[in-house]
Amino acid sequence: MPAKALFLGLDLGTSGARAVVIGADRQVKATAKSAMADHGSNPRDPAVWWAAAQTALQGALAQVDAGAVRAMAVDGTSGTMVGLDATGAVIGDGLMYNDACTEADILKTISDHAPATSAAHGPTSGAARAVLLARRGAVRVAHQADWIAGRLSGDWVSDANNALKTGYDPVAGAWPAWLAQAGVDITALPPVVEPGTVTGKVTVFGLTDCLMIAGTTDGCASFLATGASDPGDGVTALGTTLTVKLLSDRPIFAPEYGIYSHRLLGQWLAGGASNSGGAALLHHFTPDQMAALSASIDPETDTGFDYYPLPAPGERFPIADPSMPPRVTPRPQDDATFLHALFEGVANVEALAFRRLAELGAPALRSVRSVGGGAANPVWTRLRARRLTVPMPAPLSDEAAFGTALLALRGAA
Repeated sequence: MPAKALFLGLDLGTSGARAVVIGADRQVKATAKSAMADHGSNPRDPAVWWAAAQTALQGALAQVDAGAVRAMAVDGTSGTMVGLDATGAVIGDGLMYNDACTEADILKTISDHAPATSAAHGPTSGAARAVLLARRGAVRVAHQADWIAGRLSGDWVSDANNALKTGYDPVAGAWPAWLAQAGVDITALPPVVEPGTVTGKVTVFGLTDCLMIAGTTDGCASFLATGASDPGDGVTALGTTLTVKLLSDRPIFAPEYGIYSHRLLGQWLAGGASNSGGAALLHHFTPDQMAALSASIDPETDTGFDYYPLPAPGERFPIADPSMPPRVTPRPQDDATFLHALFEGVANVEALAFRRLAELGAPALRSVRSVGGGAANPVWTRLRARRLTVPMPAPLSDEAAFGTALLALRGAA
């Protein structure tokens, strides 16, 4: 790979597009972003996505030698889709990742035919959206990342990550026959390849020798951005909820816990989300209070409390109990001790989550990288490290576009 070669990642997020250019050394050479709101008031309008994508791409490429860009990839929000007519033109608005299908007959038919381990269940599945778009007159459907990549390259291909919730079977590597029985027109679905596969070339925006690499979802791109790359590498997102992901040498599917696996880097990315996390802590303290009280916490000691912080009754992973109540009593009088115990509680949930993945067949945990607001608290990080007992290297980046640029680099190798 030439030393001056560059690689481009484009992330389509909920509020905007971001482009990142890296070198073969994985160092960032340029970044640019563009807000969806700058291009229109309707976030479901694919023309707004395209305008934001173009602006971000042009902004990043203006900072480098565009002719040196050897490959690019695109990620999009998981489940966001658009309907197309026979000519490939967009039909109406897209359906966003959080747009729920309210057509009971569609949901029942999919539920009746989809295997329990499929990610196509539920009102926000891509399978349900594909049927909805067909009812609106769509002849073909595309995931957000597919559509943007197709506009750039002319090749209309999806990746196994974006296709997962539409019903794609990543183990068999095919659209399963049950989709037709569930009312999905398989001929309307795009061909699917693994993320990182060369799908075509891009020759716009001054790109003269640039491969298009099959992309991924924003969630998988964020995982890649951390630098995790080997079986046993985990990533914890400490945001409103607690999400853990782990690279595995085998797929893990456990619908009772909401766990499914993406095909990624020739391996499998398994993960689950707990209702514990930041929202549970915000029931008791503001971010400023947590920062101030943390100065009084000794992370090398334990409080002796056994908390399971939740924002409301109900847990899905690592314990599947829809009526499980929060456990945050007894409450000590000292606020710092109380926060210490809450931090411990979430840390214990995280450790249990990784143990649960191992029980389900995942490899032993070998490292954990942390992202999200909670990862910035060194006291909480130390409390977590004492429970995880594995190295906790800093993530390379928390930008999904950086992860997608890494995917482009890998795909071009």
